[in-house]
Amino acid sequence: MDIPRESAARQRRMRRIIYSVVGLLAILAVTLGLSRLKPAAPSVDRATVWIDTVKRGPMLLQVRGLGTLVPEEILWIPATTDGRVVRRFVLPGSPVTADTVVIELSNPELEQSALDAEWQLKAAQAQYNSLKAQLDSQLLDQKAAAATVQADYRQAKLNAEKDEELAKRGLGSELNVKLSRARADALTTRNEIEEQRLSVSAESAKAQLDSQKARVEQLRALYELKRSQLDSLRVRAGAEGVLQELPVEVGQRVAAGAILAKVAQPTHLKAQLKVPETQAKDVQIGQVASIDTRNGIIPGHVMRVDPAVQNGTVTVDAKLEGALPKGARPDLSVEGTVEIENLRDVIYVGRPAFGQPNSTVGIFKLDEEGNGAARVQVKLGRSSVNTVEILEGLKPGDKVVLSDMSAWDAFNRVRLN
Repeated sequence: MDIPRESAARQRRMRRIIYSVVGLLAILAVTLGLSRLKPAAPSVDRATVWIDTVKRGPMLLQVRGLGTLVPEEILWIPATTDGRVVRRFVLPGSPVTADTVVIELSNPELEQSALDAEWQLKAAQAQYNSLKAQLDSQLLDQKAAAATVQADYRQAKLNAEKDEELAKRGLGSELNVKLSRARADALTTRNEIEEQRLSVSAESAKAQLDSQKARVEQLRALYELKRSQLDSLRVRAGAEGVLQELPVEVGQRVAAGAILAKVAQPTHLKAQLKVPETQAKDVQIGQVASIDTRNGIIPGHVMRVDPAVQNGTVTVDAKLEGALPKGARPDLSVEGTVEIENLRDVIYVGRPAFGQPNSTVGIFKLDEEGNGAARVQVKLGRSSVNTVEILEGLKPGDKVVLSDMSAWDAFNRVRLN
């Protein structure tokens, strides 16, 4: 029996369509599966990363700051008057004493003013001496006149007593007695007036001399002030130490109050540290500090904390308690560490290269074999110079990568070679 050809051709077409659909579905399934595959974990050289183990125990909270050594006491020498620099006797770095002349200034106007004040004082002293001589002469004349009146008074009194005695004995007249008594009474009044005049003259002379003397003292004070200003043109160090700065040049004109020099004692230094403002809140006066001068470590303690923040840092002054190493001098760069608190029992690890205290960060934790590391979320607590407290996400014994892994932010897992 014959089989129609159209039926066989149709079956072949159906098989082709089915095979095509199945192949297309297979391709789509493979493509979808490949798209959902996670990227392969990148490889990281173990020698290039810093791996640390999470520990439990005491942790010392510290803050660190860079700074310099500065003198505890600095003497700034200002100009007390205007002048022009004519000579510099010492240069910065030279040892000085309190009487060492640092620079010399010139001020012709001040010199002339001091000379005028001197001549005014001499003139006032001459006037005082002349007035004193004149008043002494007048007072002597007044005393002589008073003495004459007093002598006349005593003589008149004696005559009156004599006439009264004669009259009692009948040897004299009553009229003579009355005349003698009247003369004696008149001279008594005149004698009292002369004594009062002498007292008033003495007081008047004293008042005139005191007034002239006050004038002399006023001019003397002015002259001494001018002499002091003239002497201050030879600027002295004012204290024993080392000349740190001399910011003026010969020929330069300086005004009163301008800083001429800076003197410090190089053996009495303190460390002035710049601590980040986020860590400075825990720094207190009296806390233990250690200062690294790159040539030795000096113990000390915090003596002052600046209340102001400048450029994101707080200035902390530390008093040095140990002997200064060789080479220690003002403005020497140092690194200081301040001990804040000793935490007794906490979970901690080395401080990572990223993340702030009291924040949550992603850290790669090594697996048990140590061949790979997976990212875990870790909550950090208080931080120190080299360690940080772990609040959540890690336990003692875990090993973590503390290096900067920002290059692998797109991956949650890495392989360590």
